[in-house]
Amino acid sequence: MSVDSAIVLAAGEGTRLRPLTQNRPKPMLPAATKPILEYVFDQLVDAEISELVVVVGYRRDRVQSHFGSTYRNVPITYVTQEKQLGTGHAVLLAESEVSGTCLAINGDQIVDSRIIGDAVEAHDRTAGATIALLQRPNVELYGGVRIDDGTVTSITENPRDGHGYYLNAGVYVLEPGAFEAVRETEPRVGEHHLVDGLSTLIDSGEIVRGAVSEGLWVDATYPWDLLDVSFELFDAGVVDGDSGTVGRETTAVHDSAELREPVVIGRDSAIGPGAVVGPYACLGENVTVGSNAVVERSVVDADTTIGANATVVECVTGTGVGIGPGSTIPGGPGDVRVGDTVYEDEALGALLADRVTDQGGVAYVPGALVGSETDIQTGTTIRGTLAGGTEVRS
Repeated sequence: MSVDSAIVLAAGEGTRLRPLTQNRPKPMLPAATKPILEYVFDQLVDAEISELVVVVGYRRDRVQSHFGSTYRNVPITYVTQEKQLGTGHAVLLAESEVSGTCLAINGDQIVDSRIIGDAVEAHDRTAGATIALLQRPNVELYGGVRIDDGTVTSITENPRDGHGYYLNAGVYVLEPGAFEAVRETEPRVGEHHLVDGLSTLIDSGEIVRGAVSEGLWVDATYPWDLLDVSFELFDAGVVDGDSGTVGRETTAVHDSAELREPVVIGRDSAIGPGAVVGPYACLGENVTVGSNAVVERSVVDADTTIGANATVVECVTGTGVGIGPGSTIPGGPGDVRVGDTVYEDEALGALLADRVTDQGGVAYVPGALVGSETDIQTGTTIRGTLAGGTEVRS
């Protein structure tokens, strides 16, 4: 069968990715050199979806100003979720914008068109819904689904009971009855969840199918995951990291600079003499890498400057960051605090949120998280988590 419309859920913040999400929602965080949500749109268009209904909420201006009213000639309709009251609530807000069979998909996870296509192909109108599934060794951080001969028997969030589960890929084919089931399901802790509505369908005797796929699926839950997402996109060939073709007409790479594959560089960037960029380096638009600087295994967002002789390894930056001359981010492993939990030995050199500026000669201890608008004076050592808007003196 064919499906024309997709509801894209892009209203959430992504609190575990703070401080990067202070100024933009998780779907707009960078995967390689473009927002996660842009990859989602690409895969939907490649799967022949002809209408996008995007549920926005937190910092919705960042989504709407970036994409406008169309994407690759496919019209976009925006629906605003003023309060983040769950995926079920978001889907119900978009219900009036679709008719008949439609897709619903998470806008903050990269899911390739094969997964979408497999879900659509497996669906038929004898089922109230179909869920795309993946075989993964660990599903505890996500949703687990059990099936019997292609029919879903149970859906469990964050399962830890040792049973065999497929991973819920966050791609759903929905019939109109699925919306009604979501509407009738009691909220949990004030939130309506789409999967609870699908469980209601199952409990009422309706068929919910499971479509097992082998397509690419990547998600960023924590700051260091943004590195892994970009690296997986390189390895899967989604991002072209061939240094022989990465340079664009508006990018200046000095003859003595070295690009070590895989590398991707955005427009209007400049790589100075003697600089070494890569492997696994992602530079956004208008990034400057100074002479003899080293950048590897990092995601460097737009309008960032890396000073001469700086070393940047396993680093994630926001936009407009300034890493001064001779500053050192040596790479992980490091201990990273997310909320009240410390995650040990993660592969993160540092995370520098939007418009962090250091004046040079700064040493970052692995796992450092620096909030936006922070000014770091020369010769400082940075460790742990720094709140945004502060001035750090040596």
